[in-house]
Parts: sequence; C-alpha cells; structure tokens
Amino acid sequence: MKQLFLLALLIVHCTLPAQPGVDPDTEDFETKSYVIEGIVVSSMRSTRSIEAIPTRIEFITGDELDEKGNMKPGDIRMLLNESTGIQTQQTSPISANASIRIQGLDGRYTQILKDGFPLYSGAASGLGLLQIPPLDLNQVEIIKGSASTLYGGGAIAGLVNLISKAPRPERELTFHLNGTSALGLDLNGFFAQQFEKTGLTVFASRNSNAAYDPAGNGFSAIPKVERYNLNPRLFVSFGPKTKLDAGINATVEDRLGGDMLYLKNRGESRYFEDNQTQRMSAQLSAEHRPNERSKWRFRSSYHYFHRLIAVPDYRFDGSQSGSFSEINYLRTLETVEWVAGANLWTDRFWEKQAAGGPSRDYSRTTGGLFVQGDAKITRYFSLESGLRGDYVEGYGFALLPRVSTLFYFNRKWSSRIGYGLGYKTPTIFTEESERIHYRNVLPVDNRQHKLERSNGANADVNYRTAIGEAVFLSVNQLFFYTRLNHPLLLERSGAGMYQFRNIGGHIDTKGTETNLKVRYDDFTLFVGYTFTDAAVNENGTRSPNPFTSKHRLNNVLMYEREDSWKIGLEAYYYSPQQLSDRSTGRSYWICGAMAEKIWEHFSVYANFENFTDTRQTRFESIYTGAVADPVFKDIYAPLDGFVVNAGIKIRIE
Repeated sequence: MKQLFLLALLIVHCTLPAQPGVDPDTEDFETKSYVIEGIVVSSMRSTRSIEAIPTRIEFITGDELDEKGNMKPGDIRMLLNESTGIQTQQTSPISANASIRIQGLDGRYTQILKDGFPLYSGAASGLGLLQIPPLDLNQVEIIKGSASTLYGGGAIAGLVNLISKAPRPERELTFHLNGTSALGLDLNGFFAQQFEKTGLTVFASRNSNAAYDPAGNGFSAIPKVERYNLNPRLFVSFGPKTKLDAGINATVEDRLGGDMLYLKNRGESRYFEDNQTQRMSAQLSAEHRPNERSKWRFRSSYHYFHRLIAVPDYRFDGSQSGSFSEINYLRTLETVEWVAGANLWTDRFWEKQAAGGPSRDYSRTTGGLFVQGDAKITRYFSLESGLRGDYVEGYGFALLPRVSTLFYFNRKWSSRIGYGLGYKTPTIFTEESERIHYRNVLPVDNRQHKLERSNGANADVNYRTAIGEAVFLSVNQLFFYTRLNHPLLLERSGAGMYQFRNIGGHIDTKGTETNLKVRYDDFTLFVGYTFTDAAVNENGTRSPNPFTSKHRLNNVLMYEREDSWKIGLEAYYYSPQQLSDRSTGRSYWICGAMAEKIWEHFSVYANFENFTDTRQTRFESIYTGAVADPVFKDIYAPLDGFVVNAGIKIRIE
C-alpha cells in the first residue's frame, strides 16, 4: 500500500507549481567509469537527462563500446562481463554458449532489450549473447535490480538495453576487420546518414572461427563458427511532430564443436555438438508530438527464432515466434514527468518432437497496463514511482509497484534508493536445461507451476570531487538485496527425466558494489569490487547458489590521448565458485592489454587477452569418461586461454 500512496502523491503533485531554483549539483554526472553530460536515457521512456533520474542506471558510452569492440568485435560478452556486478557464465564447454548473471542470479532473470524491444527471451535467449555484435550500438543502459514497471516480467536481476546508432547529417561509413590467434576472423561494416526527411542505417557482418583447442585435450574450446548479420533500419520524418522508423534484424549461424578429430573428418564416430540457428525480427516505431509537452508513441515488433541442436543420439529442433506491441503517452511539465501505456506480448514455441519424448509446445499471451512518473519535490529531492499490472495467460495477475528516490546533499554527495517487485513466467529455457541440450526435460505446466515472484531493493551513495586542477575522483558505493520466492529449479524425476519444480523456499542475493575512478591528465584508473552472497534456502537449509563468485575485482588503467592513442591494462579476479555438484572451483586472475593508434580516417590496434593464459584446462580435466562419450564438468573459468587479436578500423566521410 505504501507504493500506491507514493504513486497517488506523485499524481497529485502534477498540479503543483514549479519549484524555484536549480539542481544543487550542476557538474557532469558520474556513474561507474563514465562522464555523462546531459544524456537522455531511453530505457526510462523519459526526456530527463541521466543526472535527474532517480533510478540508478549504469551507462556505457560509444567510446567505451568502441574500446570493447577491439577486444571482442563479434559479440557483447566482453563489454558486459567487465562491468562490476555482472558475470557472463559459459554453459557449454565446446560450443562456448554463455548467459549473463547480474548480482548472482541466473541469466533468465535478466531482460535483454534491443532498442527497447524484448527480442531475446524464452527459446530466443539461446546463444543470444554470442550473436549481438557491438559495432552498430550507440550506448548500453544497465539497470540492476527490479525494472519491471515499464517492461514487465523478467527484469528481476536487471535490465540491459542495447541502443542502436541513429543517422546524423554527416555520413558515417565504418569498416572493422579483425583477426585472432585463435583462428577467428571478423568483418563488420556500418553505414548511417540522415537525408532531408529520411535517414538510413545499415549494419552487416560476417564472423567466423575455425575450431581451436589450446589445451590439446582433443575438444574444441572455441567451436567452428560461421555467422552472418544484416540489420537495415529506415527513419522517416513527416514533419516536426511525427516520426517513424522501421528495421529488420537477420542472423544466420552454424556453430559446430566437439572432438577435434570429428571436426576434421565427420565420418569419425565421435562426440560433437552442432548448433544451427536462424534469428529474424522486424520492428516498427512511430511517435507524434501534439505539442512541446506531450508525446504519443506506438511500437511493435515480431521475431522468429529457430534452433537445431544435434549431439550423438539426440536432436533438439525447436522454433519460437513472438510479438510485442505497445502504445504510451508521455507528459512533461516543469517539475513532473509521467508516462502511461499498455502493451501486449505473444509467445509461441513448437518443436519436432523426438520419438517417445515429451510434448513441450506452448502458446501464451500477456497483457499489461503501466503508469510511471517522476517529480522534483524540492531541489534536493526527486521521486520516481510506478505501477504495472500484467495478466499472464494460464498464470493469472501480477501487480508490480516500484519506487525510487534521488537525494542531493551538496555538489559532491548524492544518493539513490529503490525498491520494486517482479515476476518470471515458468519456462524450460534456463541455464540448467541448456547444459543438457533440453534432453529429457519435461514441459512446464500452469497446473503444476506458478509464477516466480521477487522483491528487491538497492541503495547507493555517490561522491565526486576535484583535487586541485589535475585530479578528478569519484566513488560509488551500492548495496543490493533481492529475494526470489518459489524459484523454479531443475531436478531429476526418475527414469532419466528432468522436471522443473517451484521449491517451497526462496533464493536471496545480497551484497555490495564499490566503484572507484581516478582521472589524471590522460590517465584513468578504474577499480571495482563486488561482494555477492547468493543462496538457495529450502527446508531450513541454506546453500550457495552455484556459479557465483563471492568476490570479484575489476582493475582497468587507461591512457588516452584524444584522436591519437589508446593504451589499456586490465586485471580481473574471480574468487572460488561452488559448482552444481557441490564441489568448489579455483580462484583465478585474467589479465589483458590493448593498444590502438588513431589517425584521421583509420586506426590500427592489437589486443592481448588473458596473456597469463588462465584456463580451466590448466587446473583440471573438464570431462570424465571416454572421449567418444564424455561427461563434461561445470565450466567456471575460461577455456580459450591467451588470445591475441588485431585489426584495422576504417572511417570514410
């Protein structure tokens, strides 16, 4: 009821006169390792700049994306894994599939959006992190903790919104060529230009890799991959008040890993894992501004995803189609801004059922209504509150209130506090079932399963100051807690089958994130520390949630001379993780170095990733049993080891 009262207070405040004065903090706003000047965050559907939004948002700018693109131009794993509080977890030892974990929660509790569209959920989440290249991204917005008011269920651990580049009057034509010592080749191209009333962006790429076995154990640490991406997008202006944009995303990939002898000669009867995927989607967005203070927006998308997984004696052949439609209305006043809207999701999955296997086809529709507003109560205090109601076919109604506050104490100190509820619809597409290729996994059923529901809170304190005229210091200290009630866990049900079950207990994750940034002249030092205590609580027993490093340390030192040089050193520490069999993995460090020389129209770079050659295969064998029929262990450390990549980026104006 408290959240409903705050929401009512916010709506009443819309009628109050504007507060005099300006924000007590008018310097550039600092989050994590980025300086941000008046940038508008699209994830909150707001026209406010990031320094005025009560929700805590981490922001990765285009320059940072450009640097991470040097290290991993084929996908976004690198830019997410090197953020404090985020860990990408490899789920397959030979196909290199991975999922994202925020603050110790499994990947299915993080919602990944592309330009605000939910294109990577359910079956379509498979291989998602490996199939999103960063070259056409303008920025990435990360919200940790519940963010369900605007985007519905799924954003329990957090939300990652990938924002594409938009055209500008100046033509942008970029080519990025990259090669690796692990036998990889990336060819990327991007074009963008705004004409008089139309604009166009086109991204195309080919990413490939030969099978690579640095350990010499006979299995591919990096599979044989061939992937093609094509993403054209058209922007049309019908005048100063009405705009439209439409885009298509297409990805086709063949990923084959396994026994190196089989990969060289497919006639051999040995272990393999073949993943073939087709990912297609289309998006349409239109907005109309009746006046300077109001905006209507309509958005709709459709996606199709097909995945074939083939291993000896088993095939998974499934397809998913889905749609998302939304209409919202935004109203901006002097001290208050609010948005209200409705959206509709459809999700359908079907597969070619294996002989004697369970039928897991389903079709589901979800409808939701939401309202959210933020108000500058005083020049030292801002409030943001929202309420969403969703009806999930077969599972009933979910009410999701959320509230966030922003306090300015003075020019150096500020704080954000947030609380919200979330839910997740049961699905067989989890990290646990991915590891066994969905083999013998029984379907979820609304007569046996129920929504996973969560509540979570976070609070941070920010301090920033200048020391003399040459040194800038910023510190962010975050505290977080999330409780997930009746989580869905995979268990053996007998006769070799696996069954998901809502346990009677809960999963809770709590901890802290500390971010320190020091900038001196052309040098920047970033240090991030994460403490995460994630546990499963059932029948009075508390056990660690697997695959969670309790302690993580991120260290980055950058030297950057504008339009001339970029040189970086990195070191990341992971503490021991408990694995699914109750054993414990080893702690390890990963170190890297990067250098880029920049000229007016092109640059060349070299990246030395994991030059300490940290590999799990150096600690232990990653499988038991025979080579022809291996049983793989959990993967908690890198398998590819020391990899050098180098490339050239060409910019044509």
